[in-house]
Amino acid sequence: MATTYDCSDPDARVEGLAAAARTVRGGRLVVLPTDTVYGIGCDAFSSTAVRSLLAAKRRGPDMPVPVLVGSWSTIDGLVLGVPKTARDLIEAFWPGGLSIVLPHAPSLDWDLGSTKGTVMLRMPLHPVALELLRDVGPMAVSSANVSGSPPAASAAEAQAQLGDSVAVYLDGGPSGEPIASTVVDLTGDDPRVLREGAVSTAAVAEVLGREVITV
Repeated sequence: MATTYDCSDPDARVEGLAAAARTVRGGRLVVLPTDTVYGIGCDAFSSTAVRSLLAAKRRGPDMPVPVLVGSWSTIDGLVLGVPKTARDLIEAFWPGGLSIVLPHAPSLDWDLGSTKGTVMLRMPLHPVALELLRDVGPMAVSSANVSGSPPAASAAEAQAQLGDSVAVYLDGGPSGEPIASTVVDLTGDDPRVLREGAVSTAAVAEVLGREVITV
């Protein structure tokens, strides 16, 4: 049976974050608010939990699950290297609506789907999400909706789609305009914007001081 915690209430927020942390560490799923849309998340290093996440979304491994982190420094242990382009974008836009794709560290024991050796990373600008991430570490997080349906802009919308496949719902209020993050691929010689969202391509190009390829 799923439990929802109203994070606008200080006591419920403390209780909810503790329950969410236990749930993540137990290999189960939680729904959490972010600065873009609501996310469904789990322990990034639990392949079983990630498979449960994909099953809840009715999605296959062909669309890999992104990873959310709670601090800038967390990514150093997750990727093969952090190029200057990544550092510049992190300093400019994290926490916020920019996701970065980099080659992941080959030593990592995780299975996020068909990633082809890469990982998509983001640090969300939401206090509830950040507090949970700083407690449990990197989480595999995808939009809290069934594949093909609109992203959830509230905990109630997420629960209407995902039901009891999720153990804990953290209700942080409406997310506002459901705009996805901008995705920048830094795995090649030239930065590529794979999806324009909360951060404009022009803003990315300005920070990098160079033209950015769009796909």
